[in-house]
Amino acid sequence: MEFIEKVIERYLLQYKELQGLRQQLAPLNPSASLPAEQQPLVDIDIYNTTAMASSQQYKPILTWFQERQIQLNVNHQAIDTTGFFDEVAMQLGDNHETLQLVSDQIKYIQQKGYTNATIRLSKKSQKDIKLITQFCKELYNYSFVAKYFYQKQEKIIRLTLQTAPTITAFFNGAWMEWYVFMKLLEFVREQQLPVACLRSLSVTFSNEDTHELDVFFLVNNRIPICIECKTGEFRQHIDKYSTMRKRLKLEKTQFLLCVIGLSEEQTQGLSSMYDVTFVNEKNFLKHVEHLLV
Repeated sequence: MEFIEKVIERYLLQYKELQGLRQQLAPLNPSASLPAEQQPLVDIDIYNTTAMASSQQYKPILTWFQERQIQLNVNHQAIDTTGFFDEVAMQLGDNHETLQLVSDQIKYIQQKGYTNATIRLSKKSQKDIKLITQFCKELYNYSFVAKYFYQKQEKIIRLTLQTAPTITAFFNGAWMEWYVFMKLLEFVREQQLPVACLRSLSVTFSNEDTHELDVFFLVNNRIPICIECKTGEFRQHIDKYSTMRKRLKLEKTQFLLCVIGLSEEQTQGLSSMYDVTFVNEKNFLKHVEHLLV
């Protein structure tokens, strides 16, 4: 009887030790097995957050570039969505065919060094007039323009522009970077894909050459996607981007040149001719989906 009691006592002791070891080795929950920076963006309000500017968020990208002996300089302001740049960019990108009239006129007046813009809507449909006037009113509400006035009888919009460098840069093309960045964030969040991301980053190679990249995502800690955005002339930059892709050691499918207004036929034709993948504002997400899902 005494022998049996000793066996049981030893068994219970070993069982407790085994349970203790299991608790030390096992994570408290399945998601704890992944580092925090690899978690999907499920619980983040991507339209109004400073979380993207956290070093933990983009740490995998830093590591990715360090492994290639490339120095990375992060622009934290470019990934802070608490401002209204992303909201206006989303409006402009989703309705570009209609709102291009506004953005092009503002950009033209800015380049001329003036501050007053006039937009004539007499030849536009009622639907387009409603969308354009609402957008311009939104520009005023968000302080992208200093003044907004709509002459309803004449169907003329008058704007007084802001001269702040960030606003000027936004209409000069930065809006498209914001648009692509936010659309990609929406996509990876919907797909619940772990991601690290940056916008308007600067890279310095070992020979001290420095270049800017518009949008860079690292999905699942292993799939890089670099997107350069163009709202104007792009042809003279093709060779530069082809060289950049090779220096970053990216596959052709992972380096996208997103040119607004290109037709589907043009994106296909140019992609077959050059060492980068051409996309437009309508089909770049489709390409990313084929790459990731």
